[in-house]
Amino acid sequence: MADIRDYTWMGYLRKDGRLGIRNKVLVIYTVECSSFVAKEIANRLKHNDVDVVGFSGCTDNDYAVRMLLALIRHPNIGGIYAVGLGCEYNQPSILAQKAGEAGKLSGWEYIQEAGGTEKAIQNGIEKITKMLEDLKNTKRACMGFKDLIIGAECGGSDYTSGLAGNVVVGSFFDSIVDWGGTCIFEEIVEAVGLRDLLLSRAVNDQARWDLAYTYDKALQYCKDVRQYSVSPGNFAGGLTTIEEKSMGAVIKSGSRPINGVIKVSQLPPTKGLWLLDSTPDPHWMGFGYTNPNDNEGLMDLVACGSHIAFLVTGRGNVVGSAVAPVIKITGNTATYNHMMGDMDFNAGTMLSGQENLHSLTNRLISMVLGVCKGELTNAEKLGHKEYFIPYKYQTPKLEKRCDLNG
Repeated sequence: MADIRDYTWMGYLRKDGRLGIRNKVLVIYTVECSSFVAKEIANRLKHNDVDVVGFSGCTDNDYAVRMLLALIRHPNIGGIYAVGLGCEYNQPSILAQKAGEAGKLSGWEYIQEAGGTEKAIQNGIEKITKMLEDLKNTKRACMGFKDLIIGAECGGSDYTSGLAGNVVVGSFFDSIVDWGGTCIFEEIVEAVGLRDLLLSRAVNDQARWDLAYTYDKALQYCKDVRQYSVSPGNFAGGLTTIEEKSMGAVIKSGSRPINGVIKVSQLPPTKGLWLLDSTPDPHWMGFGYTNPNDNEGLMDLVACGSHIAFLVTGRGNVVGSAVAPVIKITGNTATYNHMMGDMDFNAGTMLSGQENLHSLTNRLISMVLGVCKGELTNAEKLGHKEYFIPYKYQTPKLEKRCDLNG
């Protein structure tokens, strides 16, 4: 395969200089009471470039607001339409204003002011139809792997995830980082037992401090909520302990130095490899669980600017994501054959000896290139555009330093 730096395609140029691989309209509901109208607008439009996200809460939550703003500014988004009821804290007019400031097409409405459900739906359909037409004139520019942010997580892991699926992603990450791109891995609660390994890969002392604090916080969180990130499905898939699962999960980060830690909705400050911290901060460690489902993990990665998200799943998963395409990778050939309509990539051929790691990495690079050029993932073809934005409490920056010998 040719040098990855030689591969280019035409991206969508945004006001902030970033380039997107999709040109979507994002319909946002600002409270659960307006979710039906927002979803019905998208359902009736039946357009692959119209996605829906929203926050159900009626009261304030800084974490959710930051995430909505990050999704609005995402380079895969060309326009937004915000739908509110009229009573809630999150105001659609402000979201539309922020979108306009970011150079995105925007519109908004309150259902109460529109005159009810049907009138609000028709307003949205009319305005978004016009947006989709206008987005055909979006300026294009040459884009390459160095312009990409790729995120990765795993869900529904089995014994093949750490032996094949995550291994291929780690090799892909190494290639992207070597050639000037940006990669994000998360699930720090699936790194239990690997503190020393993570710290040994820190690019500098600052990164080492941040990794240590993030690991220690995540471990304490697991203790406080009395739940580690290992499930009955993992046990059924051949994993026996959280440490065993951790070794398989962390290998998806590859082997390159870790630049540091970012939090949800924060863009990586520089190119390279970054760890995403998605656990609540210490004041709120009794509130909820770290990642209630894989969709929150995917949305966390997307909110940090990921153009594409990898979901490695040995046992099989069917979900996609709003805003960014999801490539589902399995290391289990039986899972791939059984769920071929949902799985995108079979890494199990490495376990059977049919392919080596180099060949699989090149094949994954080719698949990503195709998606960047407009090919649809299986989730996109099926219409899987799941999302989850919970109440959560997390400051935008790391709160303190820690004892590296702790």
